[in-house]
Amino acid sequence: MAAHALIVGATGGIGEAIARQYAERPSLRTLVLCARQATRSARLQLLRDELLGRGVQALLLDADIRDEASLAALRAVLEDKQIDLDLVVNASGLLHAPGIDPEKQLEQIDAAALRTLFDVNALGPILLARALQPWLAKRRRIVYASLSARVGSIDDNRLGGWYGYRASKAAQNQLLKTLAIEMRRRNPEAIVLILHPGTTDTQLSRPFQRNVAQEKLFTTDFVAGRLMAIIDAAGPDDSGRFIGWDGEGIRW
Repeated sequence: MAAHALIVGATGGIGEAIARQYAERPSLRTLVLCARQATRSARLQLLRDELLGRGVQALLLDADIRDEASLAALRAVLEDKQIDLDLVVNASGLLHAPGIDPEKQLEQIDAAALRTLFDVNALGPILLARALQPWLAKRRRIVYASLSARVGSIDDNRLGGWYGYRASKAAQNQLLKTLAIEMRRRNPEAIVLILHPGTTDTQLSRPFQRNVAQEKLFTTDFVAGRLMAIIDAAGPDDSGRFIGWDGEGIRW
């Protein structure tokens, strides 16, 4: 069980649900909640204050995983507070935003939108890992788990479309698979997990839920519980795996 956890993307639906479920664990000693505007979130402020009242070290930190200076500042705070992380969950992700929508055909591809998607979905997770290298390289169990998506599977692509989102998630998968291989040499107890949460009822998926069967649209609490179970059960042999919310491996 993780005692010192960092949740990145904690203002998102899945990130906040994971944070709240970890907050309930008696083994928890430190919970760092990070997002671009974490300190402005009233919900996270309440959670932090509740944890502080229970004697848990709880921090809200503003950081942008796309920005190297921001990540360096995050690392500096963690080092200054002497936080001995044993779990990192990256729940950040981007599918749509003003001026960015999933492409249905080739003519809709936009270079600026592609760069933004790659910044968040591919570069962000590996830059975060680089910033946290001192913790990942320690010779003891640490889990680095990042949310990807089944549509990032090249082998499983049968419908096409969504060029930028598919490609940026596929790029994240390759980067983190490579990280897992390096970590086997540097810290054999490090576990890098690439997780697919399924279609979850969040702001990210809301515009695209019309054709999703009700039984396949999951609540954030359900997904958080499933992902936490995967993280808890993972061992070094699982490092580098692409795993769905149901515990089943996903083809690359």
